[in-house]
Amino acid sequence: METDIVDAHHHLWDRSRHPQPWIDPHSMSAIDADFGPADLAAAARATGVTQTVVVQAIHSAAETADLLDTAAASDLIVGVVGWLDITADDAPQAIQKMTAGGSLVGVRHLVQGESDPAFLDRTAIRRAIAATADAGIVFDLVIRHHQLPAATRLAADLPQVSFVLDHLGKPPLADGDLHDWARDLRTMAGLPNVTAKLSGLVTEADWRTWTRRDVEPAVAHALEVFGPDRLMFGSDWPVCLLATTYQRWIDLVAELLTGCSESERRAIWHQTARRIYRLPPPPPQS
Repeated sequence: METDIVDAHHHLWDRSRHPQPWIDPHSMSAIDADFGPADLAAAARATGVTQTVVVQAIHSAAETADLLDTAAASDLIVGVVGWLDITADDAPQAIQKMTAGGSLVGVRHLVQGESDPAFLDRTAIRRAIAATADAGIVFDLVIRHHQLPAATRLAADLPQVSFVLDHLGKPPLADGDLHDWARDLRTMAGLPNVTAKLSGLVTEADWRTWTRRDVEPAVAHALEVFGPDRLMFGSDWPVCLLATTYQRWIDLVAELLTGCSESERRAIWHQTARRIYRLPPPPPQS
């Protein structure tokens, strides 16, 4: 078992403070609950996870403020990818203010839910995203696979910004046709300012019937086009519970990395995340 894992992508939510209307109580009953720091610690500590990055789940500045407070009180959570309104005129100033003295390591907007295909081409949006470079943080891209070309244009036009592609751009694993996704991911991987997360894949497959064979082609392709030094591990917990457990996902990733060298596995398990998100050093091993 790996003994030093940075989980670069998970969530927390308290629905009494921050409702999660995207959770359907019928089809998503496995996550129709609150998940707090104690739940995270119980799930993660037994797996070799030593540090985590918590990621926003809704468009809410209040949620981000609470996540920053949670990280400040936690030995496990060392970074926050938060949200602010990148459509606002004062977004660049707001980014600078948010990064002052806190655990903010990145900003994310739920681009996957935007219907405008030119959303990432808007001048105001690009101005806000460019401000993350000035603030020394990254911009996380949560998109669907058909949005990869637009995201690639964005990353190419803003080479000073460090982009992290969540969930490998959500390949369509459930229908199995990965041709367009694979082509577009290769193009994006040609940009040196983009890294990607091995996260959120099982929920892109059939939640009930997925097997290793469904996930393996996507991971293999990511390894080929990005290389281990530009990939990082993420659990997408608790969303992953729709299709798997925390431990089972870690075990599957470990299986899929058996062809990598020890140094390559270290990059994916912890080094890439610590470098890209500028996380603190790992805790001393007991």
